Amino acid sequence: MHTIETKRLILRPWLESDAEALFKYASDPDVGPRAGWPPHKSVEESLEIIKNVFSSEGMWAVELKGTSEAIGCVGYLPASFSNLDIAEDQCEVGYWIAKPFWGRGICTEALRAVVEYCFNVKGFSVLWGDYFPENPASGKVMEKCGFVDTGKEQICPSLETGADKPVRVMRLDYAI
Repeated sequence: MHTIETKRLILRPWLESDAEALFKYASDPDVGPRAGWPPHKSVEESLEIIKNVFSSEGMWAVELKGTSEAIGCVGYLPASFSNLDIAEDQCEVGYWIAKPFWGRGICTEALRAVVEYCFNVKGFSVLWGDYFPENPASGKVMEKCGFVDTGKEQICPSLETGADKPVRVMRLDYAI
């Protein structure tokens, strides 16, 4: 997987050396549960997440240019790993950003880059996203990137946190 650069960001593969930074931000109880996962409890747990989850194709560490510190994650899940029932030529996108960086447009900038990659490099026809209604900022990120609210909500039993709460489903079709 290659690195993607935007105006302010570098989206790059996760490194084992990112474990301390990941723990620093992913242990915040305001971050993970908004995205469907529990706060990290140790650097070792963060390292395991990097090795077993973030090392898969389609997952990038979000880094502000000039810092070399991972401050979040953005990526896509192919249909076989999606929380949603989607076709093989479609994917689900997801993202989170560390709390000190909220409200700066970083998630929007990172997601726009991933949207472009998913359509122009991977050839997906439709991108899907979902968010908890109590986290409307996540929905706003998708709206700014062109996603449309489908009007549907669903339960995602595979989520580690919030598996019993509905998520709002968003969709973005490839524009020819």
